[in-house]
Amino acid sequence: MKSYLTISIISFSLCVVQHATSDEPSHNISDYYLKRLVNITTESKPLPPTPSSYGLDSKTGEFKHPSQTPEQTRPQPFPGQLKYWDVNAYIHNMTVEAYYPITVEPFHTWQNIVDFNGRRYLYQYVRRDLKIFDITHPKQAKLLLTKGSTWGKEGPSPEINPFPPGQMIGASTIQWDSVRQRYLMVQAYEVQRFGLLHDKYQEPDKVEAIRSAPHLKGFKVYAMHGPLPHEWELLATRTTDITHPEAPIGKQQGSGVRDIPSFYGKRYMFVASAPSADYALTEYPNDLYSAGYQSWDMSNPESPVFLDQLTVPGQQVNNQWHEHIYQQNPRAGNRTSWMGARMSLFIPSSSDQHQQYGYAAMGGLGFYIVDITSPKHMKTVAHLAFPPSVAGTEGDFIDISQINHTGHVYYSGYPLNEDCWEPYKHIYQIDVSEPYQPQITGTLPRPHPPKTALFTDFCQRRGSFGPKRTGSYTQPGISRKGILPYNFYNAGLQVYDVSNPKKPFISAYFVPPYAPERVHPSAMGNLSHSVYVEYDRNLFWLFTNHGFYLLSSPVLGKPQFDAPKSPWPARD
Repeated sequence: MKSYLTISIISFSLCVVQHATSDEPSHNISDYYLKRLVNITTESKPLPPTPSSYGLDSKTGEFKHPSQTPEQTRPQPFPGQLKYWDVNAYIHNMTVEAYYPITVEPFHTWQNIVDFNGRRYLYQYVRRDLKIFDITHPKQAKLLLTKGSTWGKEGPSPEINPFPPGQMIGASTIQWDSVRQRYLMVQAYEVQRFGLLHDKYQEPDKVEAIRSAPHLKGFKVYAMHGPLPHEWELLATRTTDITHPEAPIGKQQGSGVRDIPSFYGKRYMFVASAPSADYALTEYPNDLYSAGYQSWDMSNPESPVFLDQLTVPGQQVNNQWHEHIYQQNPRAGNRTSWMGARMSLFIPSSSDQHQQYGYAAMGGLGFYIVDITSPKHMKTVAHLAFPPSVAGTEGDFIDISQINHTGHVYYSGYPLNEDCWEPYKHIYQIDVSEPYQPQITGTLPRPHPPKTALFTDFCQRRGSFGPKRTGSYTQPGISRKGILPYNFYNAGLQVYDVSNPKKPFISAYFVPPYAPERVHPSAMGNLSHSVYVEYDRNLFWLFTNHGFYLLSSPVLGKPQFDAPKSPWPARD
């Protein structure tokens, strides 16, 4: 078992949860691994908060969040909230350069940018839905290809130019293979959850459907000979079911690869994955797996080799030690919390050098620092535990762009309930300059609306409010010193200045309008879901439920609208 050092910076009382007894609520559970989770925990779902315990303070104009809530998919209006969708936009220290009313999907998408023959291409996609844009001249972006659906007022359109059954475009990294002088794309293949499973405790047929999913659980490697899918050559297919590497589709175990693999086109790749069904210690109702991390040798992209699986305490059933650790977590039994990795290790670009660390966001299991000096023998060296912040995702993202400037990383989760009906999701500042002794040094300030708005707190604006991510390590160019651009759902793009970690502040923002005439009612509350930055041309791309925006700001520098001067990904 991997060694680890636990450092409790934020303290809270651990309550050892006893084994379930006869008063456990009845469940329709036939799955062996899920049944084991239920048997070792006593159900303790968060109760809906009393109306007097949260809400808008009429004197201060600030919203007090509930201390805890159950997961909820319906709006939760409160006194003082707007009764309409706000169609105004709010902007400070930014310029809207262009807007494109094209929606791949309103809930979540991934993005990549890659250059071929002097032209720049933007990929926006999620599973079976893909659009490719030529953004060489970003103010005149052109849609080149669509696969799958396009969303609008009536919801998703019928699929056009669809992927074959069992295929999709998974969360991808695209990097330059300097040895073979070509681009490599690694696509993650993860089990589907949304749109299939709602409550694993009550839907045994859907649990079984995920266990025997009719698609790869793992990743695919492509050589990109051009920007369009017909120009991509499949080099390798691997399952993350490391116990049964030859298992066919439908028999592979585990979660597959979650989100974008960590890979810089050199020797090693790191992915988030649960390799088998016994990685079952997670409460979240539509997820079956608590993912750890795998390392792979990509020296030969046509034949990736598995190296190691990193598992942290409290992930596996049928392991007395793991189960004991899990029972001590105050989230055990709440049937709400996400446990384990949602994204791959966050690793600085010089990861192939000696003495390197990866940073792990593992939901209710907390923050880990991982020594990846020897990818064959990954080990955790430090751990931070955080107080429960339920519902919502408690920790899935880490911004590592400021490590070389201030020694800090930024750790956050994101909201899942609408109308602020859950605890606020803080962005924690963590000093990792001493890897064995990380220290939480504060949190980033909560965004507030401008005085011109007809509301005093973004919770009043309806929909979701809270941080998502600052983009991806695959963004063109080099992240800017002191600048953190967070997507904030109904508060749009909020750009933090963290040059001085003791005095962080918001230096620029763009809050887009709601667009009821363009958005299906089910997606209205998910106003903006992603930001992607061209640091080499000083441009922001903000993706919303009614299209995407091109933005510039002095905080990045003078925007460049001509073709890029150097290709991306960088060719070293």
